Amino acid sequence: MHALLDTAGLDGAGDAVRLAAVVLAAKTPWATGAVEIRTSELGRWLGLSASYLASHVVPALRRSGVVTIETAPGEIGQDNGLKCRVLPLWEARGTVGHPLALRRTEIATLLRLLEAVMAPGWAHRDGSVTPAGLLGDRTGRGAATDRLALLLLMLEATRTGRVRQCGGTVDTRRGRAAATVARLLGCTASAGERILERLESRDLVRRVRAQTASGLAHRTRLVVPAVAAAHGRDSNPGGRGVRTDAPEPGFSEPDGTARHSDASEPVETPQVRNGLGSDGTEKSEPDATAALHTDHTPVAPPATLQQLSCGLSGDSRGQIPGRPERGRAREDQAADGAEQMSPVSKAGPLRGENPTKFPADEQERRDVTGAAEDVRLKTLGGGKAQQQGPRPLGDLRVRIALAPVTGLWSRLTAAQRAIALRAADQALHVLSGIVGPEAAPQVLAHRLADRLQETGGEALVREPMGWLLGRGLVQRPACPDPRCDDSIRLDTGTDCPSCANIAHIRRMLRTRIAAQVGSQMPCSDPATCRAETERRLREETALEEQRAQIRRTHAEREIEQRQQALARRRALEQEAELVRRQAPCVDCGLPEAAGLCPACSSRRRTEELVREAVDLAVAVRADLSDATEVTELTHQCEKDTRVLLAAACEQACGPDADPALVAFTAPKVARRIRDERRAAALRRLQRSAAAMAESDAVHGACLRRRGQGAEAAAQAADTAGRRTAEFLLGQLLDELGAARQSTAKASVGAA
Repeated sequence: MHALLDTAGLDGAGDAVRLAAVVLAAKTPWATGAVEIRTSELGRWLGLSASYLASHVVPALRRSGVVTIETAPGEIGQDNGLKCRVLPLWEARGTVGHPLALRRTEIATLLRLLEAVMAPGWAHRDGSVTPAGLLGDRTGRGAATDRLALLLLMLEATRTGRVRQCGGTVDTRRGRAAATVARLLGCTASAGERILERLESRDLVRRVRAQTASGLAHRTRLVVPAVAAAHGRDSNPGGRGVRTDAPEPGFSEPDGTARHSDASEPVETPQVRNGLGSDGTEKSEPDATAALHTDHTPVAPPATLQQLSCGLSGDSRGQIPGRPERGRAREDQAADGAEQMSPVSKAGPLRGENPTKFPADEQERRDVTGAAEDVRLKTLGGGKAQQQGPRPLGDLRVRIALAPVTGLWSRLTAAQRAIALRAADQALHVLSGIVGPEAAPQVLAHRLADRLQETGGEALVREPMGWLLGRGLVQRPACPDPRCDDSIRLDTGTDCPSCANIAHIRRMLRTRIAAQVGSQMPCSDPATCRAETERRLREETALEEQRAQIRRTHAEREIEQRQQALARRRALEQEAELVRRQAPCVDCGLPEAAGLCPACSSRRRTEELVREAVDLAVAVRADLSDATEVTELTHQCEKDTRVLLAAACEQACGPDADPALVAFTAPKVARRIRDERRAAALRRLQRSAAAMAESDAVHGACLRRRGQGAEAAAQAADTAGRRTAEFLLGQLLDELGAARQSTAKASVGAA
């Protein structure tokens, strides 16, 4: 990866250009070495729009010289299809020891890694959906940078997910983790910190800190949890030895301060290099393993306490029912009751304490959380998907779109759910035409979440059905742009420029009218001026609406006129096509032959091929300066060619063959004769003095050049000779045509 990104052409290029080269290299077929991909599909892999990719990324790739690109234009001339070849990857094929000389399996592994990181996700024809990668839904500004950063961090991570950080002096305000990301991407430390924060917000990387036995924080570690999970490891095994940057609680932990020393256990190595044990698992730092407290008698597990009766401290624990095994046992139990509790401890909080949360509030929070999470399929170990709570009907796209309103969905009846499903399908259909079928469910989910936040939550929705059909699912464009929804562009997620332009025009109009009122009514009070301004503004708005209506009427009339003109042109074309098809053959007079029947067309093609074969023979053998010799040799070659053509057709079709079959076979035979004579003419001209001189010159130049062997020089000389022969043959054919034209003019003048 570093060998590809460190190519001279990518030096100083943007992250989108560098990531595009990586994606094209990973998707390159082994057999051809050139990948064919649509511009929109490549943009989905990079998290960018097709227009930005075509206007910025593709030209930058061309200028870099790293990727050769051939484009296929679309309907309006845009670069719709791309055929790309990554030159460093292509040139390194067959070079032993080169880092880019990848095998077929290595390219497939790289593609699998890119799919796990940034695949956009697909919807198959059978209705199944391939989920997107970790950053598949990350689009817009900085999406390519985040993808490239996560990819490089994954490649730098060990089996435990830990990334080896850079050494040396770093900016203490940013931290060593941010400096590591910055050096991987070649950016500043501040930019690396922002990238790291964006990845942390998605829980794709973690910055954890080693913790000593005394509770003091130590070095910061950079961990990629996905890598650890892929190797079956935990990025923070057991929760020991590391801590996050979250603030510590305000009280001390008895178990943390009264922990028994590890000195009683066998110590293998006092220091572990790089924080990794011999088995590859993550260990704490040397300072974290130092024994800082006095050794205490270890507490035996509850299952074996009944076998130990030696009168030591803690011996009677677990023997008296109803009492905890150790101090603060009830306080350590999980809130959801995951741990086993004794019958006495099931009553609730300790004596003298009040519950911090009421049971009803806690139950409501769990219901809302469960309803919001039940739309996500959680497959563990290849088993069936676990689903809980009321679930929207329909396919996965509808479930993803209706995820924010699962609470409202549970309040609908069966008939109302059917109507809401049809409305959701219609909204998804409209959004698919704007943002694509892959992004439509997520865009609709964002719309519903925003409308719920605007309402104040699900509790304030009195009529779920009316809210969904009248407010939640409908698009509310604030301008004529069909991609606008509440002044937000659906395809980009940014502010709508059309709405901003309309607001700017309105502000300018108000400012202009206020200035006019101020100049015309200088002595009036502010209230009168304000009222006059509002009146004129309403009048101007009404006039503008009338002008807009007139423009729409003119536009509709123009559209109707264009459609009528198009219909008339199509009618004329159809009529002309019908006349052409009904026209008889100009050669044999066959009716309804579209001007030329197939048999006559074959004869014409045969005559054309015979003339080309005769010209090839005459151009090489005749003296083109002698008109008489050219004429005689032309007649003789034409006679011999026709005899040869008739004999070959008779041999191919038989002596008593149908004339129609002979007419269809003649063009193939004539084409073969023409090709054979062309090859013979090129071989003859390749032995000419001019071709031999060119070959010798190229051969000598290749031998004088460093790094060129005798075999390569001979091949280059042969290629130069063939090119020279083709050039000489073209010149001879042009001279033959000029000689025949002069002969024809002379005969016409004599007549």
